[in-house]
Amino acid sequence: MKEKFPNKIKVFPLSNFIFFPNTNVPLNIFEPRYIQMVNDCMKGSRLIGMIQPKKKLQKSLDELYEIGCLGKITSFSETEDGRYLIILSGLSRFKIVKEINNEKPYRECEVSFHGFEDDIKINKEEIKFSDLKFIFSDLKTLFQKKGYSINWSELKKQSLEQTINALAMASPFSLEEKQILLETKNLNLRKEKLEEILKTYTFDNFYNNTLQ
Repeated sequence: MKEKFPNKIKVFPLSNFIFFPNTNVPLNIFEPRYIQMVNDCMKGSRLIGMIQPKKKLQKSLDELYEIGCLGKITSFSETEDGRYLIILSGLSRFKIVKEINNEKPYRECEVSFHGFEDDIKINKEEIKFSDLKFIFSDLKTLFQKKGYSINWSELKKQSLEQTINALAMASPFSLEEKQILLETKNLNLRKEKLEEILKTYTFDNFYNNTLQ
């Protein structure tokens, strides 16, 4: 059964942040414009498009990457100081067709889900956890170097897709590198891109240590 998503969505630009279908992310909403966006979302479909900003277009407007991920608010609570704590569950990636001019404090876009039909399918992947040995060992080293903390034993209890996507989301990669991982067509390609990016970090670390 093909799930129907709206072609007009509210978008939340967040730098150095990606998330994928079938993953969940907690968000702390405190800016007034995004408080209003969440209020409007809760009155309707509860759908928000997360996307990375690229660079400044105007004083208060960022150019956006074309590809983001649509999420649904699956948990909502309000703090005593007026912040919203929500959990966003990933549904499908999308491509921006055009931005919509509106009179709201937040941004809206016309989007297309064409090419991302597999995001809502449950596929049996051919990759095995044993194939991730290189990724796990190198990521552990990189995470430790950057001061990142990951519960690796809990991570391995997830599905393979969730594990790779969680590593891509939590990784200390650049904005551009994370965007590359988000835009990869499928899990196998994402695994390959993860390895490619990790190789550059491993090489840089080795090269810098050799020079010292």
